[in-house]
Amino acid sequence: MNVHQSLMASLPLESFSPPPESVAAKVDAMVRFEGVEKTYPAYRGKPSVRALQNIDFAIPRGSITGVIGRSGAGKSSLVRLINGLEKPTTGRVEVDGRDISVLSGRELRLAQRSIGMIFQHFNLLSAKTVAENVALPLRVAGVKPAAARARVEALLDMVGLRDKADGMSGGQARRYRRGGA
Repeated sequence: MNVHQSLMASLPLESFSPPPESVAAKVDAMVRFEGVEKTYPAYRGKPSVRALQNIDFAIPRGSITGVIGRSGAGKSSLVRLINGLEKPTTGRVEVDGRDISVLSGRELRLAQRSIGMIFQHFNLLSAKTVAENVALPLRVAGVKPAAARARVEALLDMVGLRDKADGMSGGQARRYRRGGA
């Protein structure tokens, strides 16, 4: 398994020693990388940058996974491949059994709606309540108001914030983002 050393903390412990078969091939995965490389082309006189090389791993279905590592290790590139904002130079990126790297247009937008991510820095609209912030992406997606309200209540219940319409601590704000993801 080839993963940049600073990204290895996000892998399950049992995957640190290379098994005879690829871990990525054996796991019931929600996300799977197979032979992924990402190279950004030369730009404005700067040389091309190989951000990811020979990446093979699987994120098991139902798990919560963090991507950590030093600056320049490829964390953002890895995440942008998962949510389809970037395409790999080579290899496959599967999300829920679909090769996200070959989708485009409407198909990609529909797939992206089912991919939830919590970023280290997130922004809430300060003029809106917690419920309004959670409802905003649903409104943009065209969800009917009654269905959006029900979904917002369920999401806020899930993260224990249904009663927090105004003001939250930092920890509460992170839990809110989990609900939105």
